[in-house]
Amino acid sequence: MTRQIRNIAIIAHVDHGKTTMVDQLLRQSGTFAEHEKVVDTVMDNNAIERERGITILAKNCAVSWQGTHINIVDTPGHADFGGEVERALSMVDGVLLLIDAQEGPMPQTRFVTKKALALGLKPIVVVNKVDKPGANPDKVINAAFDLFDKLGANDEQLDFPVVYASGINGWSSLAEGEPGEQWGPDMAPLFETVLKHVPPHAGDAAAALQLQISALDFSTFVGRIGVGRINAGTLRPAQDVLVMAGPDGASYKARVNEVLTFQGLDRIKVSEAGPGDIVLVNGIEHIGIGETLTDPADPQPLPMLKIDEPTLTMNFCVNTSPLAGREGKFVTSRQIWDRLQRELRSNVALRVKETSEDGIFEVSGRGELHLTILLEEMRREGYELAVSKPRVVFKDIAGERCEPIELVTADIEEGHQGGVMQALGERKGELVNMEPDGRGRVRLEYRIPARGLIGFTNEFLNLTRGSGLISNIFDGYEPHKGDIGGRKNGVLISMDDGEIFTYALGKLDDRGRMFVRAGDPVYEGMIVGVHNRDNDLVVNATRTKQLTNFRVSGKEDAIKITPPILLTLEYGVEFIEDDELVEITPKSIRLRKRFLKEHERKRASREA
Repeated sequence: MTRQIRNIAIIAHVDHGKTTMVDQLLRQSGTFAEHEKVVDTVMDNNAIERERGITILAKNCAVSWQGTHINIVDTPGHADFGGEVERALSMVDGVLLLIDAQEGPMPQTRFVTKKALALGLKPIVVVNKVDKPGANPDKVINAAFDLFDKLGANDEQLDFPVVYASGINGWSSLAEGEPGEQWGPDMAPLFETVLKHVPPHAGDAAAALQLQISALDFSTFVGRIGVGRINAGTLRPAQDVLVMAGPDGASYKARVNEVLTFQGLDRIKVSEAGPGDIVLVNGIEHIGIGETLTDPADPQPLPMLKIDEPTLTMNFCVNTSPLAGREGKFVTSRQIWDRLQRELRSNVALRVKETSEDGIFEVSGRGELHLTILLEEMRREGYELAVSKPRVVFKDIAGERCEPIELVTADIEEGHQGGVMQALGERKGELVNMEPDGRGRVRLEYRIPARGLIGFTNEFLNLTRGSGLISNIFDGYEPHKGDIGGRKNGVLISMDDGEIFTYALGKLDDRGRMFVRAGDPVYEGMIVGVHNRDNDLVVNATRTKQLTNFRVSGKEDAIKITPPILLTLEYGVEFIEDDELVEITPKSIRLRKRFLKEHERKRASREA
């Protein structure tokens, strides 16, 4: 096996241009034919990824450049999918760290860099979007150096190569040019830097086989597919292997069916693969993440991959509302449990356990986005369920109750600074750093309990009139910070089952903002709107006009209604309190009280 191989991962904060950069590398390496029509962000092939413009799952592709086979792993940018990044880094020999030339290093940049440096990888810093107005590449490089130093990088890692690029326009350069101009011809300088600075994998093809599974895929034809990098040895189809879960774990014999490698976006069957190759293997039914495929005669297992623990938990329950079963295909606790077990196969940062109550499962993940994406996928598949308010996972450290702390970075206009600082202060946030950029915007850095961020996104968007950017990342566990105030408004609760009429909406318009519109079905205990005051109010949402035989058409008869709040899954999960649930069906999102009857709610509040 004399083929030259390089394995790189592209890591960055969200929206700094990772997937767009991969697009250009694929295009310019001649992966696509001239006549081939290519969609943007070709790697984001999941429907939810396309809709939201974010990467959720780490994906592999490969390009050829001057006879060298380069495997590229595109990783997500959100902290919630950190489990994906950690696994991706375990199968590469170098990383491209993309940093936005205007924004500079952000919290997620810090997170992914820390992971890469800890594994001993030497990053290549790519200053992306240098053609943006307001780009300041020098400042970004200095900030990157300070960040590396803070994270304990060694001398070799601190001496990082720098490439300037514009991913969307498809050029890169090793030297700075004039603002507003194109600095380089194409992506060739970036490819050259990769070949120069990323070491080829140093493994022995004649040694015992050692292949660690870093990701999983599933095919209806061949079942489970394991993805990983061959550390040493050679792998061939129909080869007998020993599957080991770490040095001390369980092991069993198995036979590999097919061996595939990446070529562009395609997967091609190969007759053998050697050290450094990122391969896909099928035929092993119960293969899991972190397991090592090794030689039965000379086992060489690798330690299991360590994944950060979840920090947020939610209860997934069977939908028990009066409208249950109307829209969903899968509604029973068994079906929900099976689906969660299936998710665990590939989603390693997730934890699922049964509770003492029947039909309620406790699901823990890395953050709100991590859990709501799972709910969105289940909903599209036809599942119907109810979920509770997210709670943080507390830990006992040295006999003291500790909670997760998040590091929050907010980029806002100076005019909104007071309101945002007040809101974060109320949620027990501590200001760490404040940096104005000299152009009317300011960057705030806060350390805040993870509890304080639940439900903050909508408030933040209202405070900044939609112009603010906020991102957060897990920073560690600290002693409990005391009580944090919850939602400021109460809710409007329907007192009866039936259908909402325009007349009822007109009468309730001055009480608050509605979540429902005319014609929607409602039931007793369902939340139909937000109350203007801080208490809950039971209202008659199904009231109709008493008709007489006397008719008049006047202005005063016309009913004016404020448009309802559009209820999304994220909004619902953030909005609810402890005694409320979000009802999720394939077609609708509804909010309800945990106890539908008013006397049950009163009894529960007395017992609490």
